Amino acid sequence: SGSYECKSVVIEENVFIGEGVRILEGVTVGSGSVIGSGSLVVKDVAPNTVVAGVPAKKIADINI
Repeated sequence: SGSYECKSVVIEENVFIGEGVRILEGVTVGSGSVIGSGSLVVKDVAPNTVVAGVPAKKIADINI
């Protein structure tokens, strides 16, 4: 039998997460980003971006 290490999900400030989103362990969601409803986030989300889909992919930049 082996051991298992659980990694945290980090959600930075001013993030919008749509309904039904799944975020896998170890992922960081950058500040000011948006995750579209129903998305599966499997890798880090850069700050100020919009991601959506299964798996979630960048679809736009957010210009502040």
